[in-house]
Amino acid sequence: MRILLSNDDGIQAEGIQALVKVLSGSHDVVVCAPMREQSGMAHALNVHKRLEIARNRELEARYPVEAWMIDGTPTDCVKIYLEAIAEGWKPDLVISGINHGANLATDVLYSGTVGAAMEGFLHDIPSVALSGDKNSRIPFVQVAEIAADYLVKTMEEREDAFFLNVNFPKELAAGKPQFVFSQLGKRDYLNAYTKEVDEDGRMYFTVAGDIIDLDKGEATDIYAVESGLISVTPLHADLTDYVMLDEQLKK
Repeated sequence: MRILLSNDDGIQAEGIQALVKVLSGSHDVVVCAPMREQSGMAHALNVHKRLEIARNRELEARYPVEAWMIDGTPTDCVKIYLEAIAEGWKPDLVISGINHGANLATDVLYSGTVGAAMEGFLHDIPSVALSGDKNSRIPFVQVAEIAADYLVKTMEEREDAFFLNVNFPKELAAGKPQFVFSQLGKRDYLNAYTKEVDEDGRMYFTVAGDIIDLDKGEATDIYAVESGLISVTPLHADLTDYVMLDEQLKK
């Protein structure tokens, strides 16, 4: 299987390196990831800006992969590779991750990990955003191995493109992987910004804050990972509010 790997933590991150290690032995793997961390970039795309691109020879020396790094966002990486570098090579699957921290609930709207996977999906390629809990007791390599087995089976069962958001828990319930389908929960942050003023009066704000889960009912991704389960949430890129649309069309 041909697999394109990207992320938002940067090409040197442990999560993507674990995926390379696990997948490159039995699959045709290409890596195209940011040169440095790009967390919180969502589906951002650089416009009218020259983006540096280079081969990552260190990764290529360690594993049988083609590895590129781009001074841009996760979306830049997937889009540039597919549209400007690939030269006809089309992946069967795009995996973005393994993110160093969960991407649950409404956080998917801000996630660069999810943004990279969405770009693959917009190219009609099955795509997966893969994340682990920030304080996970599950090693990245184990996450990669479990996810790889699940995704290979999923690819065998489906012929259409899909877009999945997969989150691993801090530790596995009963010590074994259990995948469950879930819907997005809802979360916010208390005291989301810290304020600083320097000596010359310039003001700064830094993102911080504590998580507040506003909806973590039994059907949600938040509940699943808190229960030690691996959450799988099918996503789509169509933001149309069909309920309101139907109401307006009936007038």
